[in-house]
Amino acid sequence: MSSPSPRRSRSFHRSATTAASAALAGVLLAACGSGTGGGSDAASDGPVHIKVWAWYPQFKPVVDEFNRTHKNIKVDWVQAGVGQDEYTKLKTALKAGTGAPDVVMLEFQELPTIQVSKGLLDISKYGANEDKGKYVDWAWKQVSDGDHVYAIPVDGGPMAMMYREDLFKKYKLKVPTTWAEFKEEAAKLRAADPKAYLTDFGSDETAAGWLQGLMWQAGSRPYTYAPSKLPNIGVKLNDAGAKKVYDYWGDLIKNKLVDTSSYATTDFYNGLTSGKYATYIAAGWGPGYLQSVAKKTAGKWRVAPLPQWTKGGNDQGDWGGSTFAVTSQTKHPKEATQVAREIFGESEAAWKVGIDQAYLFPTVNSVLNGPYFQNKKYEFFGGQQVNKVFVPAANNIGTFDWSPFQDYAYNTQTTLVGKAIRGALPWSSVADTLHEQVTS
Repeated sequence: MSSPSPRRSRSFHRSATTAASAALAGVLLAACGSGTGGGSDAASDGPVHIKVWAWYPQFKPVVDEFNRTHKNIKVDWVQAGVGQDEYTKLKTALKAGTGAPDVVMLEFQELPTIQVSKGLLDISKYGANEDKGKYVDWAWKQVSDGDHVYAIPVDGGPMAMMYREDLFKKYKLKVPTTWAEFKEEAAKLRAADPKAYLTDFGSDETAAGWLQGLMWQAGSRPYTYAPSKLPNIGVKLNDAGAKKVYDYWGDLIKNKLVDTSSYATTDFYNGLTSGKYATYIAAGWGPGYLQSVAKKTAGKWRVAPLPQWTKGGNDQGDWGGSTFAVTSQTKHPKEATQVAREIFGESEAAWKVGIDQAYLFPTVNSVLNGPYFQNKKYEFFGGQQVNKVFVPAANNIGTFDWSPFQDYAYNTQTTLVGKAIRGALPWSSVADTLHEQVTS
């Protein structure tokens, strides 16, 4: 599951992240590739056991299916923590030289941070490049660098707009297709009901990926990063797309047209249930998340495409997504790569669990564009086939690079956005200030 969802809690320690970013500078100068893996592939008595760290919901049936269908390899699954908790343990183990799993679940934005410290294998030498055409292009490019492959994609988070159909009918709102129309409907709703908002602006660290996804849609490309190009990393956090998004949402906030409750709070969950929020701008994993936190609203929600900056446009963004990577400590790189490739891969049985029980949004083309996923009806959304909205979005997402200091950038952004919300920093200064602080 994509952990940028509000289920993930990101610790916010500025001193620690500042120190980490300083230490990273030295790492970047020395880093020029991944490790080569320890041990050998020599056969031993019985199947090879591969330790996997992952926090996907309902992952046990997926592991059981892999173990049932593979005679010579067995997965030993460990839930080592969600998101940052797992990453902290992984970094500690990699630094110590022992204790890391063979295969680890990593979000897209975390791959450069782990790879740059030589914590990941280049699994292209074990057949991973054979999977290149099986995945949506943008997802594959996030795990690869030319012919080098550092992970296998699993799920993603193409963005769309979930909305309360009953509230739209009650207040005679039009489903907006552009961000200009979104603002108009926000004002109309506030005039009709001062206690209601068209949506909530994610103001805390758990929503950093949400804001980045909206910037992605707006054409922002803050980083130019590839392991083969180190130590060169392009950084431009104040490009036109980023400024457009800050200015737009800053205007809505200043005019009290959207709320600013933190996503991972009771107030936010209550807002989704009570009708305080008429829309929730979320990702492909959102249907399952919304169903879990707003059960009483079943049947009232629908899904529409993400509003566009230009009428008739088709620009998309992504919020979230995860992969399986092989760590440099594995003693069985060939078998570990096979696990990363096949534990989900194109397995219909595994993906039935992933779709129906874990609400993962597949990045593998055969499942993403297959009839089971596209035609699936969601009773929570009044029987709507919501993936007919999300799948076209997923197929039109543009490429995007992450940085090896993503946590620091996100935490710094959260601090500056918080100041802008409080009026302590002009919205027009957020992008430039963020760029200055991160690059320095």
